[in-house]
Amino acid sequence: MNTKIRRIATGSLPFVPGAFAILLAVAIVLAPESSFEASMQGLKLWWTLVFPALLPFLILSEMLTASGLVHGFGVLLEPLMVRLFRLPGAGGWTLALGATTGFPGGTQGVMQLHQQGSITDKEAGRLAALSHFASPVTLLIVVGATFLHNASAGYALLIIHWVSGLLAGFTASRFAPPPHQKSQPAMNSRTSAQKSLIRRIIHAASEARTRDGRSFGKLLGESVASAVQNLMIVGGYMIMFAVIINIISSLLPSLPDSLPSSLLELHLGAQALTSGSGQAAAASTLNTGSMALLSAALGWSGVCALMQVLTLLKPAGVRFLPYAAVRLLHGLYAFVLTLCLWKVLYIAPGAVQPAIARLTAVPSGTVANVTMWNLFPQLLRLQLLLLALLLVLSSVIYMFTSLRRSSG
Repeated sequence: MNTKIRRIATGSLPFVPGAFAILLAVAIVLAPESSFEASMQGLKLWWTLVFPALLPFLILSEMLTASGLVHGFGVLLEPLMVRLFRLPGAGGWTLALGATTGFPGGTQGVMQLHQQGSITDKEAGRLAALSHFASPVTLLIVVGATFLHNASAGYALLIIHWVSGLLAGFTASRFAPPPHQKSQPAMNSRTSAQKSLIRRIIHAASEARTRDGRSFGKLLGESVASAVQNLMIVGGYMIMFAVIINIISSLLPSLPDSLPSSLLELHLGAQALTSGSGQAAAASTLNTGSMALLSAALGWSGVCALMQVLTLLKPAGVRFLPYAAVRLLHGLYAFVLTLCLWKVLYIAPGAVQPAIARLTAVPSGTVANVTMWNLFPQLLRLQLLLLALLLVLSSVIYMFTSLRRSSG
C-alpha cells in the first residue's frame, strides 16, 4: 500500500508546478487589480532595497573568489570553520558575506565555491544554511528605522539574528561529518605544518586562481552578468510571492494578515508584524512577545527565500527539508533569545543614533535606491569588521587547540 502511494506521489510530482501555475493564473484573472498592486509592491521592494544593496557585493564576491583571495583568507579561518561548523575555511568569507548582505549574497558565495570544486554538494547545502541571514539593511533601516521608528530596536534584532543563526549552524553541524580530505586544515598535515603561514596562504590563493583561469576582463563581465541574473531571479520570486500572499489574504480573510506574509516572504512579513508598532516605539517600550515573533519570522525568512536559494543552488542538489529544518531552528533560537535578551539589548529611543540609520526617514516602508547606493561604504566597513571578528575567533580556537595538544 505504501509502495503504491509512493508511486502515485512520485508520478504526480512533475504536474504539481503546472497545476499551481494554472491556479495562480486563474486567481490573477479573477482579481487583476489587487494582483497588480501586489506585484508592484514586490517590484518596489526589490528595486529600492534588494537590487542596489546586493549588486556591488555580488560582483565583488565573485571577483575575490576567482582571484583566490577568499581561499587565502580561508586558511586563517580554518580553525573556526572546521572545528565549529565542520566546513572548509574558505566558507568563512561566505559566512561574513551572508551576514552583511543577506542570504542572496551568501548563496552567491556558495555557488562560486561549489563551481570551483572547493566544497562538495552536501557542504554547499550546509554552508548556504549557515550563511542564510537577513541583511543588516533590512533589519537596521527597513525594520528598525522605518517600520519600528527605532534604530536601537533594529540593532537588538540584528544581534539576536546573528547569534541565533550561528547557533543554528553549529547545532546542524553536529549531525554532519567533517569536511572532505581536500579541505582539512593545513595545520593538521605534517607536510603543511612545516610550511609557514604566509606560504600556505599564497599557495591556497594561487591554486584557486589557477583553477579559475579567467582573465580580468572576462571575469569582470561575467561577474556583472551573473550578479544581475541572480538578482533577477530574486526579484521574480519576490513579485510572485507578493501576489500569492495577496491571493491567500483575499481567499481567507479570517486569517491574520501577518500569518501568510511572515510564512512566505521576509520583507512583507516584517511589515505586517510591525504595523502599528510606531506608537509603541514612541512610548519607549516594545512588546517582548511581538518582537520575539518578529525575530522568529526573520530567522525563518519565508518560503520565498528558501525557494530563491534552492533555485540558485540547483546544481549542488540541495534538498528542501534539511535546509528548511535549519531555518526553523534559526527561528526557534531567535524566538527564545529575544524573550531572554530583549530587555537587555533594547535601548530607549534617542539613546542610540547610528550613522547607518540617520539616512532613512521614509514613512512608506521602503528606502530610496539613491540612499541604498550611499550605504555601500558603511556596509563594506561592517563586512570588514565581521571578518576581523571571525579572524580573532579563529585565532583563539587555534591557540586553545594547540595548548591542549601540547599539554596532552
